[in-house]
Amino acid sequence: MDYKDIDFPQYRKLINDKSFYCILDGRNFEEIQIIGSKMVKYQFLAAQYPEMLRIKDMIDCSHGYINYTRSEFNELRNQVKE
Repeated sequence: MDYKDIDFPQYRKLINDKSFYCILDGRNFEEIQIIGSKMVKYQFLAAQYPEMLRIKDMIDCSHGYINYTRSEFNELRNQVKE
C-alpha cells in the first residue's frame, strides 16, 4: 500500500465514539479506547496483512471510520492516565 501522497499523521474515530486513532504512517498508529469511564491508550505496529488493511480502512474512512481532528485527539490524549 502506497501512502506517499498522504500527509501524516491522520486522525480518525469510530462512529460509536469509543475508539480514536492517530495514524502515524502506513504501519503505525496510536489508539485511545473508551471503556466505561476509563480511557486506555495503545500503540500498534501493523506487521501482518490484516492489520495493514485496517490502517487502509482508517485512511479511506471506510467500515465505520470517520475523520477526527488533531486538537480533539490531543485533548483525549492529555486525559489518559498512564
